[in-house]
Amino acid sequence: MKIYNDFLTIECKQKREFRNLTPSVRAAVSKSGIRDGMILVSALHSNAAVFLNDEEEGLLRDVEAWLDQLAPQRSDYQHAKGIQVESNAAVHFQSLLLGAHALVGITEGRLELGPWQHVMYADLDGNRPKRILIKVMGE
Repeated sequence: MKIYNDFLTIECKQKREFRNLTPSVRAAVSKSGIRDGMILVSALHSNAAVFLNDEEEGLLRDVEAWLDQLAPQRSDYQHAKGIQVESNAAVHFQSLLLGAHALVGITEGRLELGPWQHVMYADLDGNRPKRILIKVMGE
């Protein structure tokens, strides 16, 4: 089995941003030369996420509202209690909801994505550089 690693560094300007990673993931598959296998895309930060879904503006706004409803910003979280800065516990929970990794099959050198699926990245606590691992495995 062959393994190819690539890393992306993304710095978002907003506190929360979504980015479509599909072109970068396809480029990594192409560079790897792997024709059959799988690709792991992993956010290397606990306040970011990688997931598979549609890149449609209305859906992404709905995802934001869903995250805020299920894991709202509150002052009573134990994370960072006593520190003089705002706790970011809510974004850690939001990352857990979306997931830190996506695994996609590769067949004949192509990503096995559904017709509307994209590899999406969510920076949930932006304004600093974040790394993403792209690991291509197979033959």
